[in-house]
Amino acid sequence: MPSDRRHQVHRQKLDIADLPATKAVGEDIASAAAPSAQSHGIRVEVFDKMTPLEAEWRALERDDLASLHQGYDWCAAWAETSGHRLAIVRGSVNGCTAFILPLEIIRSKGVRRAEFIGAPHSNINTGLFSAEFLETAGNGLTGSKQTAIAQTLRGKADLMLLRNVPLTWRGRKSPLASLPSVENQNHAFQLPLLVSFETTLKQVNAKRRRKKFKHQSRILDEKGGYEHVIAGPDQQDVLLDLFFRQKAVRFKTAGLPDVFRDAPTQSALHRLLAHRDAGGADITLEMHALRLKGEHEGHIPAIAALSRKGDHVICQFASIDETLVPEASPGELLFWLMIERLHREGVALFDFGIGDQGYKRSWCPVETVQHDLILPVSAVGHVAAFVQRGMTRAKAAIKANPRLYGLIQRQRSRQGINAPSTEDDDKD
Repeated sequence: MPSDRRHQVHRQKLDIADLPATKAVGEDIASAAAPSAQSHGIRVEVFDKMTPLEAEWRALERDDLASLHQGYDWCAAWAETSGHRLAIVRGSVNGCTAFILPLEIIRSKGVRRAEFIGAPHSNINTGLFSAEFLETAGNGLTGSKQTAIAQTLRGKADLMLLRNVPLTWRGRKSPLASLPSVENQNHAFQLPLLVSFETTLKQVNAKRRRKKFKHQSRILDEKGGYEHVIAGPDQQDVLLDLFFRQKAVRFKTAGLPDVFRDAPTQSALHRLLAHRDAGGADITLEMHALRLKGEHEGHIPAIAALSRKGDHVICQFASIDETLVPEASPGELLFWLMIERLHREGVALFDFGIGDQGYKRSWCPVETVQHDLILPVSAVGHVAAFVQRGMTRAKAAIKANPRLYGLIQRQRSRQGINAPSTEDDDKD
């Protein structure tokens, strides 16, 4: 994309001197690690705790192109609430950490899947890799390394399933791209923020966008006005709970299962609100809202939750109250206000996340294809991998048929099916 700022960001790399050389791991790490495997100089181990790896984990997550969903704080919030066993894969070369894959074990229908921690509520997954590994391992996790990973997971999982991985992200090929893959049924949608806000809008019909913004503002000004609220520490949990209520109503009205209803999910999201990069711009989770004045004083018709990593912002989820000023499209107005503010703050990419919806396409000139990567570990895993690929392709076909997709979703809602299938539902 034509912004010099973006090209500079793409060239940023971690200084290998800043990474800790984690040799001679010590008693705490040794007690948390399972038997290891060796492959062409890379030692692969599996850990059932996060804490022994925290220092090296936080060093690797500093890579701007590593997904915030593999960040230590993000994973800790989900690990502390889900109750799933952890299987954190670490690869090291000469005692220095080369990569970390933060996985948890999900058991379903007799099959144990090693998946990214919190994967059902992730919008992009990349794993964590050191600068040295990215520079020297041109082919990424090739066959011998995959074999070593499978060996270390043996007895813990039947297959490793890494969902929503872009094989190329912002110009960099993923080290995971060599794993067997199938295209995920959900794509992600992004808006690049260019040199000026006007240039940014030109990607999505600037004239129409400005006309709509003025129309929305005029409607609300006539009712007393509005303001864009970024929740402070005393407001963020209240706004999140309001989001849960708004979303529950919307899901029920649409006849869809509520993917935010279960207590562990709500608890994890509340925990994420408490984390923020000290003195930096990175934000694990932050609540935004449109608050009305005048006629509807204090009422909130639209809410969104944003995360920031470097110059990349993700809208994790959003909701609207359809009983309040629907003629002003408050959700669309909130997106305008957030994007305009983030452009001023130097953000280069606003990510609407996974899920194909009309409002995303209206904002986004970029559509990112993501893949599910599948590595069988056991005999059961080989069968499950075959079934998984078939199911993913079937889901893609169903989603391409809106009428059939709506029918199936309504049936799931009537049966009370929620959390187990959240990876298939649009979260916003």
